Amino acid sequence: MQATNTGFCWRILLLSCALLQSLSQDFGGQTQFICTSVPKDVDICAATLQNSVPGDDLKTTVMQLRETVLQQKETIINQKETIRELTSKLARCESQSGVEPGDARPGGRRKESGTKNTMGDVSRGPADTLAQLSQTLQSLKQRLENLEQFNRSNSSVQANSLKDLLQSKINDLEKQVLSRVNSIEEGKPGLRNETEQRGRVESTLTSLHQRITDLEKGQRESRPLDKFQLTFPLRTNYMYAKVKKSLPEMYALTVCMWLKSNASPGVGTPFSYAVPGQANELVLIEWGNNPMEILINDKVAKLPFLINDGKWHHICVTWTTRDGVWEAFQDGVKRGSGENLAPYHPIKPQGLLILGQEQDTYGGGFDATQAFVGDLANFHIWDKKLSVEEIYNLATCSSKAQVGNVFAWMETSLDIYGGASKWTFEACRQLN
Repeated sequence: MQATNTGFCWRILLLSCALLQSLSQDFGGQTQFICTSVPKDVDICAATLQNSVPGDDLKTTVMQLRETVLQQKETIINQKETIRELTSKLARCESQSGVEPGDARPGGRRKESGTKNTMGDVSRGPADTLAQLSQTLQSLKQRLENLEQFNRSNSSVQANSLKDLLQSKINDLEKQVLSRVNSIEEGKPGLRNETEQRGRVESTLTSLHQRITDLEKGQRESRPLDKFQLTFPLRTNYMYAKVKKSLPEMYALTVCMWLKSNASPGVGTPFSYAVPGQANELVLIEWGNNPMEILINDKVAKLPFLINDGKWHHICVTWTTRDGVWEAFQDGVKRGSGENLAPYHPIKPQGLLILGQEQDTYGGGFDATQAFVGDLANFHIWDKKLSVEEIYNLATCSSKAQVGNVFAWMETSLDIYGGASKWTFEACRQLN
């Protein structure tokens, strides 16, 4: 019996020493615990516990020490996790002021290397800035001409004064652009403040767009609610339109629209549909130097569209869940087809449909480099595959053309954000 107690006490003592040593390490090695040897013929428990602590009390003490060690380890792990989280947040904040490599897209699709600007306008050199400002000014002039034609039959002193004010501001902007050209040619040091100057100019342009949009509101009563187009003049992460209603579950679809853009590289994202858990449920995108793509459940098909020539083009994409068969039409003509695009995966309902931006997360995560630049109109969605003849009627603005049975193009169906503007649609008028 004495040998049994002695062996038990040895085990308890050795375990206590190991646990105490572990506890010492967790507290940074500042505390030392000493284990004392005892002759073989001496009662270990009696020699170790001078106050004759019973074996049960010793076991209880050891268990308490063990619990303390485990709690301390858990606390340290939690603190390390908190430190990692704070370090990650700090790194993200610091990276906003520097150049950051392209991130991987959801679903394993990787972006090309380059600067990702998620805080505002995409970075541009002087030549690109001037080209885009020139295009924007031309767009403003065209819209002012439309307003002048409208005002000839609806003369108004207030409208004319506003028009004159806007024209004056456009002239001032043209002078700023000319000054920028001179600075580039002469290599003046004033180019150091190019980013700040561009911000002021584009802020003024956004304000002008809003003022012209306010003027154009007076024309809405004289036009049908579907005779309008959306204009996205700049590549930003804050100009977009949100469709007020969600999509139903769909086992087939046709999506059609009119587009006009000369943006390069890539026209951007005409629309994206995201659902909880899948940001790329249904997306049309032409990003970087890649061809236009359609994504369904983050599966990709490359589309044979060539549309960035500054002219109006009508495009349609049909798809069925059976075998994932798809077809692509440009200007009423079939340009390509394929299969195995998300086969047997129905489009999920209760999502968010955004025009002009690609959603990296549900309802957000907009990236300026993927924003759509140009004009968009007559965006329709059906929960069926349209025939070749039906698509041709849409592309030729035929009186037989259908409207979407899932989403139909109406001013009252959209909320507009960030300075994107609406005005009378001209493409079908040019065809007829």
